[in-house]
Amino acid sequence: MEIQTLKQILQENGIVGAGGAGFPTYAKLDERAEIILMNCAECEPLLKLHRQLLEQHADEILKAFDMIAGAVGAKEAVIGIKREYKATLKAIDRYIDSYPHMRVQLLDSAYPMGDEVVLIYEATGRVIRPGGLPIEEGVAVFNVETVYNVYRAMEQNTPVVDKLVSVVGEVEHPVTVRVPIGAAIKDVIAYAGEVTVKHPVYLIGGPMMGNLADETALVTKTTNAVIVLDRSHTLVQRKNRNTAIDLKRAASSCCQCETCTNLCPRHALGHPIEPHKFMRSAANKDFQDTNVFLNTLFCSSCGLCENFSCPQGLAPRSLIAEYKLGLRKAGVKPPADVVPAPVKESRAYRKVPEERLEARLGLAKYDVDAPLQSDDYWMEEHFIHKVRILLSQHIGAPAVASVGKGDSVRVGDCIAKPGNGLSVGIHASLEGIVQEVTDKYITIAER
Repeated sequence: MEIQTLKQILQENGIVGAGGAGFPTYAKLDERAEIILMNCAECEPLLKLHRQLLEQHADEILKAFDMIAGAVGAKEAVIGIKREYKATLKAIDRYIDSYPHMRVQLLDSAYPMGDEVVLIYEATGRVIRPGGLPIEEGVAVFNVETVYNVYRAMEQNTPVVDKLVSVVGEVEHPVTVRVPIGAAIKDVIAYAGEVTVKHPVYLIGGPMMGNLADETALVTKTTNAVIVLDRSHTLVQRKNRNTAIDLKRAASSCCQCETCTNLCPRHALGHPIEPHKFMRSAANKDFQDTNVFLNTLFCSSCGLCENFSCPQGLAPRSLIAEYKLGLRKAGVKPPADVVPAPVKESRAYRKVPEERLEARLGLAKYDVDAPLQSDDYWMEEHFIHKVRILLSQHIGAPAVASVGKGDSVRVGDCIAKPGNGLSVGIHASLEGIVQEVTDKYITIAER
């Protein structure tokens, strides 16, 4: 298939990265891509949906992955997957011989193996420059669910109207279920049975990089998980940190042991990120070396420094995030001419085992099966009768509503056209009546 034809199909069907920032997938299709890489590393602890989806739909996903490779003219298609995912690897083995330019790259069970920059180095040996894009090194990365969405668009004429979400933690029956885009978190949690704590808190996304939200938060195209925890859980307390207090604790307690820097995955790949120097400069209000602050823009916010590395329980990641936000608001952009240092020889010995990370976070007991239910499970159980679909669920310009209040819609109908510039369409995820249209969202309720 011609690359421009495929781009148009993906844009019209609203396909974006099914996780992370939701980068529009059509914009990743680039003829400079020598290697395309499928991410099945489940970057965050407790997440299982990518390995589950690939196990159940290996034939369809590999077919779509090969089609993407052909469209961009890639020489190689690589599946990056952790070697512990035995059942998924077995499913891949049944079909991969049909694709001579496709191979599997086995990965260690370490965090953050699913980080794009880390994954690219592990699978290809190529280093992405600080602040750079993978395509600069001839690589394009897609996660498993994104590739499956490409298959559904191409073979089933199905746009992105739903999302796989794992519901785990303090719930009666942990589960991975496909739910309509725009569903409220409280309705999604209902598929996992009763909440098992009196004062639940909802962590949307992974435990390291996810954010706390209330039960009215909405499922978007990038929602991968809902982790239910008690409000007293250590991880919840860390997510509710006070920046001013964290800065004072850094001034009084940081011993400059450098463990945060030594275990930083991006630092190990030669990126100029040194959290210990940032902590020293920020805590002491030392602005002599401005590079210490500018280099925070290269931080991936993986959270290892504050959730695993620091023996004092300090918060480098949270403080760095605060400074990054301030720099961006001030219009400061990352330096464009930074060349990475050589990859550190010690890198191979400083990977953080995911099992140890889960134990440190107090999450080991939640690492249980969360079986992937059938695609129609949400309809059979039917907890969802209303959706509020955001018009901005991706990097770039929001979609522009193309329906009005009172309109009848069916699942898959286009309800918002791509905006100007980098943007994708938005589609109805529920059959019913449009109740409200604003410049932020569209609400649909069943008849």
